[in-house]
Amino acid sequence: MKLYSWNVNGIRAVINKGLFASFIQAEQPDILCLQETKAEKGQAVTDLPGYEEYWNSADKKGYSGTAIFSKIKPLSVINGFTDDIAQKYNLAGDDYGDPAKEGRIISAEFDKFWVVTVYTPNSKDDLSRLSLRHKQWDPAFLEHIKSLEKTKPVLCCGDFNVAHTELDLANPKQNIGKHGFTNEERAGFDALISAGLFDTFRKFNHENGNYTWWTHWANARARNIGWRIDYWLASKMLSDSVVEAHIHPNVLGSDHCPVSIKIKE
Repeated sequence: MKLYSWNVNGIRAVINKGLFASFIQAEQPDILCLQETKAEKGQAVTDLPGYEEYWNSADKKGYSGTAIFSKIKPLSVINGFTDDIAQKYNLAGDDYGDPAKEGRIISAEFDKFWVVTVYTPNSKDDLSRLSLRHKQWDPAFLEHIKSLEKTKPVLCCGDFNVAHTELDLANPKQNIGKHGFTNEERAGFDALISAGLFDTFRKFNHENGNYTWWTHWANARARNIGWRIDYWLASKMLSDSVVEAHIHPNVLGSDHCPVSIKIKE
């Protein structure tokens, strides 16, 4: 079974460029998780016969949003956090809005596991959303994953908006303390690993130079001056089931590229 995750940074733009259809045709994902769709179901003519579609769109038009397209119909689907988790961590919003209303999470239950896709809030250049990210969002997300794991193991993917280690960005020294590479953001990712999830790509590859996002400036993508901020994480009990993990930098259409895993059925 092939599972893909892709921050498309606006699905309508990728579709209009003809790049979404060519990606589906070439890769044939069994489950495809998208982030930053910037659309609602029905706005994007996805034309995916054979796929079930599940959307969690932001209240704000043209912003954020996630989706899951699956050849296998899920047993259940949860959009966002449960009310108790949102209330516990006071996810009522900040100066930018309410992150619980930004369509940032979908959790789909299958026979043997949950698939969760997430678009983690960006802490912003001036770190003005770092406190929400560190004190509220990251702990709430961890609790959400642990709650799901009480029933089945979890495969968790998406744009986590953090480079976990110095291997995960081209210029770590220059970016220490900047958004995407602060101690607080990295600690949030560490907490997921400490709780029993593992980074599937690092199961197979421990080299630098493997990135999933590149700025539009200074020809960064062609020069491979990038960041690895898109991941597939998995519950440890799925370690033997994950047999491949890949990054697909040659897939164009977004400032992010897809990441994928293959699991034994």
